[in-house]
Amino acid sequence: MGDTKTTLDFFAELGMLKRVKRSGWWMLGIPEEESVAEHSFRCAAIGYVLAKMEKADPYKVVMMSLFNDIHEARINDLHKVAHRYLNVREAEKEAFAGQIDGLDTMLKNDLKTFRSEHDAQRTKESLVARDADILECLVQAKEYADLGYKSAKKFFRKAPSHLKTKSAKKLWNDTSSWDSSTWWEKLSKFER
Repeated sequence: MGDTKTTLDFFAELGMLKRVKRSGWWMLGIPEEESVAEHSFRCAAIGYVLAKMEKADPYKVVMMSLFNDIHEARINDLHKVAHRYLNVREAEKEAFAGQIDGLDTMLKNDLKTFRSEHDAQRTKESLVARDADILECLVQAKEYADLGYKSAKKFFRKAPSHLKTKSAKKLWNDTSSWDSSTWWEKLSKFER
């Protein structure tokens, strides 16, 4: 499967995502914000659940969700203010192409296919993967808000209007009466 050193370099580059912080949160002054890797993990998990709910192909959704932000290892996570001044979409495409360039042809073609489908937003799976990305950000914002970071509620203004699937909209609507810390309280000995 191609040059193993190139594959290992790809793994090392993916590891950078554990250190790249999500810039929208630090723009709001939230300390110790999540990393891109943390976002991508939960985005893929949410994508799997949404795919099942929407009767979409969970493998494709998870793959699109998991690899959607890998370009950020090279260009960082660029917040919306940066988007005003830079051609972010072109930079993302260029970084992604460079990342996969030396990989085995079959692997490279798979990743290109997932990326192209996600970017085109024409298939059920691509819409579900995009909703997973948005919903993950909204859930993270709700968690930050529940911890007292009121500025995180700013994400509630526009982001929900971008959700496309019934399942993602339903889950988002249900967060208004949801406390993100109750899941563990139910399991703790204090509730017995």
